Amino acid sequence: MSAPAIAGEKPDIEHLRQWIGRTEEATDVVTAQLVKGLRATLFQEIGQPKAGDAAPFTTHWCLAPPVFPMSQLSQDGHPTRGGFLPPVPLPRRMWAGGELEIFEALRVGDEVKRSSRISDVTLKSGSTGTLCFVAVHHEITTPRGTAIKERHDIVYREATSGPQVAPKAAPAPPSAKHRESHMADEVLLFRYSALTFNGHRIHYDRDYVTKVEGYPGLIFHGPLQASFIIEFAAKLHGGQPPKKFVYRGLQPLFEGSEFSVNANENEGGMELWTANSAGQATMKGQATW
Repeated sequence: MSAPAIAGEKPDIEHLRQWIGRTEEATDVVTAQLVKGLRATLFQEIGQPKAGDAAPFTTHWCLAPPVFPMSQLSQDGHPTRGGFLPPVPLPRRMWAGGELEIFEALRVGDEVKRSSRISDVTLKSGSTGTLCFVAVHHEITTPRGTAIKERHDIVYREATSGPQVAPKAAPAPPSAKHRESHMADEVLLFRYSALTFNGHRIHYDRDYVTKVEGYPGLIFHGPLQASFIIEFAAKLHGGQPPKKFVYRGLQPLFEGSEFSVNANENEGGMELWTANSAGQATMKGQATW
């Protein structure tokens, strides 16, 4: 295999595509303490979870996070490039979206295995320059069988100097038949970073995110938005999570103001989205049962 890519280089797509097919496995246990922490972060009743109780439907995003020594972290708090994920030489990494198939909830006490595979690496051009998309497929299993199948889309992009240019305003979303709102504050973001062992500084380091990456404030986690959407969908459907949920991020959601989770029924099942305090959609998804 050729030498790894170096940060600052133009992506060598043929080199990066050599990562397609790579696999890894990780294991973890769903603890009552984790379930309590995630319920609290999702504004749910915390309760006293015991063995066998159902966990929130996106608990798997908190399990078996990669752990690296401090010496192997990049400036942004992510691990240095290479290893399982391809060494994309673009410095900005974001959670772009994905697709979930939910077969059953994870439960307190479950021993969980995550089997992961790089399924695609592609280059595109966007308003911020070159974009590299990496698709990762995960299968989450317990002793009872497959609980979740997932495609996770990661996007890498170039660094830009100065303040980030706000994206063109998307068409206003439809009026929501169902809506709930919460406050996006620093504590909420910190709690989710802690639950997922996520060192990405855009979520907790205001000096870094404003002075280095040029955003106006701390950025709400993509998977946290998706978690709120999926839990809201289940709440509106008698506690049953969607069998399939497809979602994508539209623009960053920042801390410091109210955000909403919205839903409308449609022919396919349910359209859902998160929105900032101005009512602009930041992530949208489609749930089917």
